Amino acid sequence: MALAVVHFLRKIPSAMSLRARLRRSLQLRNWCYPVHASLSYEAIKQQYRPEVPEYFNFARDVLDRWTEVEKEGKKSKNPALWWVDGAREEVRWSFEELGVLSRKVANVLSDACGLQREDRVILILPRIPEWWLVNVACMRTGTVLIPGTQQLTAKDILHRLQKSKAKCIITDDSVAPAVDSIGAQCQSLKFKLLVSEGHREGWLNFKDLLKNAPSDHHCVTTKCQDPMAIYFTSGTTGSPKMTEHSHSSYGIGLTVSGRYWLDLTSSDIFWNTSDTGWAKSAWSSIFSPWIQGACVFVHKMPHFDPSIVFESLSRFPITVFCSPPTAYRMFVQHKVSSYTFKSLRHCVSAGEPINPDVMEEWKAQTGLDIYEGYGQTETVLICGNFKGMKIKPGSMGKPSPGYDVKDDPEKTEATIRGDFYVTGDRGIMDEEGYFWFVGRADDVINSAGYRIGPFEVESALVEHPAVVESAVVSSPDPIRGEVVKAFVVLTSDYASHDPEKMMKELQDHVKKVTAPYKYPRKMEFVQQLPKTISGKIRRNELRQKEWRKD
Repeated sequence: MALAVVHFLRKIPSAMSLRARLRRSLQLRNWCYPVHASLSYEAIKQQYRPEVPEYFNFARDVLDRWTEVEKEGKKSKNPALWWVDGAREEVRWSFEELGVLSRKVANVLSDACGLQREDRVILILPRIPEWWLVNVACMRTGTVLIPGTQQLTAKDILHRLQKSKAKCIITDDSVAPAVDSIGAQCQSLKFKLLVSEGHREGWLNFKDLLKNAPSDHHCVTTKCQDPMAIYFTSGTTGSPKMTEHSHSSYGIGLTVSGRYWLDLTSSDIFWNTSDTGWAKSAWSSIFSPWIQGACVFVHKMPHFDPSIVFESLSRFPITVFCSPPTAYRMFVQHKVSSYTFKSLRHCVSAGEPINPDVMEEWKAQTGLDIYEGYGQTETVLICGNFKGMKIKPGSMGKPSPGYDVKDDPEKTEATIRGDFYVTGDRGIMDEEGYFWFVGRADDVINSAGYRIGPFEVESALVEHPAVVESAVVSSPDPIRGEVVKAFVVLTSDYASHDPEKMMKELQDHVKKVTAPYKYPRKMEFVQQLPKTISGKIRRNELRQKEWRKD
């Protein structure tokens, strides 16, 4: 099979910044476009013809339109948002109810807080309904949303407040103390809103304000390229940086994701398990499903638990499911086949490469394929295995249509080469046009002239029953320059085995699974791998540790 080694490049219009403007036609009257599984990839490319109008606001042009469709009786009875806490409490909002409540929150932001267009709002909340209300309210007011995960430390929050110069922060009782500990160092911070039944000195109570706020609000007029949200990247290779998205980059750019990758219609109930602090939650818990009029299902699930996922997929009529590869790796270690997912028809994954053996095991136990997708915080879906395409396990699929995105100016400048945006990832493209992830540009190992991607070695290792997960990096070597080193987390059944014998067994296993020159000449068994708060392995930390030893 002939393969071409490539950097992942995304073509953008010439003479433009990374805030690449989509120039095709968007027909707002056709949001709920029917999806046909029989469509070929070429047909999808021909069918998808978005055009960006001069003015666009997702709350007004999409969500409020679905409210009209509901009132006309032309939509299924599915709610817009279906939230459960795992006990007895449930929230079901129609698009109309979502509109009323989000307008009340918009009045809280503009009236009670006096926020103006393009003022920045940091939002740190768990999976609770208020998170969705604030997202939509920020669109209605033209304020710029900055989501954050509850795993952030006081230092993390300080970095985000100082870097963004946010005027407002919205959070709950668990995070408020951390905010108070650093608040004096943030001169721009003027308003602190607490989502709680209780009260805290120096904070406005969000629920009190919401209760008393009027429900009439006129959505601001926003241009497509006006800023809508800022996401801090997970910082796998340094401090988190800001990535700004416009009203159209997600609100229009994720149409291809909802329609062809997630395969959603207004009759679907879609569950995405992403943390609310990350861009993937915007992708798949707001824009992609609501563009299609689908129901967003949410389980509060404070801590990830495979058994809760299985029980929920069995109990609720969830039709489409999205979770990261790490979760699927956990799933297949349990007896998934003992559960019956009566409504589930489509599964997707993104965030990091998913191992082929995990895909095969999931299908063996559920009968369902996993459709992998690839994108970055700075982009929308770059490549995907779209519904109707042949799946090649381990491949991220084929390129999706264009997108609109803006990055931090200095960081952006470093990623522009002529008319291309350089993602910093490396991969290969086969003769059928499928892309395969190799690794970050600085993750690729050059050993005695052989270029080795860490993911292939990690995939080989995880196929062995002794391995829970692994991280592969370069390690200095006097003869080869650098060699492959694997940091391995063993399952409990193998943790007590003799380390030298275990290493030899795993090395021999890798030699059989992939090209022998790729096997890890060095190996270290660890209890856990260093990860970002979004769960991505910090290979750069392991690599730096290795090279400092030299």
